[in-house]
Amino acid sequence: MPEFYPALLNLKGRPCLVVGGGKVAERKTRSLLSCAAKVKLVSPRLTPGLQELAAGGQITYLQREFQPSDLEGVFLVVAATDSKEVNRRVAREALARNLLVNVVNDPQSGNFYVPATVRRGPLQIAVSTSGRSPLLARKIRERLEGEFGPAYGCLAEFLGEIRRRAREESAGACLGEGQASPGEEILLLVKRGELELAKERVCDAYCGRGGKPQDGTGRGEGKAFLCGRLPGREPLPAEQPSGG
Repeated sequence: MPEFYPALLNLKGRPCLVVGGGKVAERKTRSLLSCAAKVKLVSPRLTPGLQELAAGGQITYLQREFQPSDLEGVFLVVAATDSKEVNRRVAREALARNLLVNVVNDPQSGNFYVPATVRRGPLQIAVSTSGRSPLLARKIRERLEGEFGPAYGCLAEFLGEIRRRAREESAGACLGEGQASPGEEILLLVKRGELELAKERVCDAYCGRGGKPQDGTGRGEGKAFLCGRLPGREPLPAEQPSGG
């Protein structure tokens, strides 16, 4: 079996097709919508949840069986019916058009797998066994869920805001990737649930003169825009895991 190239796709505004109307198709559809994808769904029947999405205009719904013409203008395809024959047909047609296609009950028929994923806001931790053992991937994901709680998502948001503001300021122009990495002390504080103290330590490190990290003994004479509590940065709720 060939190895796989890990990647994160930007699906914002991208047209994606889901074939199927059951619970699995609903889960895949909601996952795509959470990435701001434009979802078209084809199926004779829908779950109540998918019916709500269609009625609310969140997805484009075609109430019929799959047709090859459904693939026109599509970027990514998910075959999620309860029929292996239909799913493989969808995969064949999509592959012939060089499209990205995932087959939920037969991943090897497509050209990409969906990893088991822990999501904490902007932080995503993905686990894959390249299709060899979804159960092992799930078990590892469950351990990671306990290790990395919602506070890590809030820390990622906080660090991203600091990095953005630093780049906007002339004094922060020299902020490099190495300087943007939180130290072990900060990660330990987050793990212990002391998120606000971790934020203070981040400010201690990045509020020094010229945007350079300090030795941790004080804030120095740095830019105040990096310091203090950022609005709207409360711990994010845990999100549902995905993949297998």
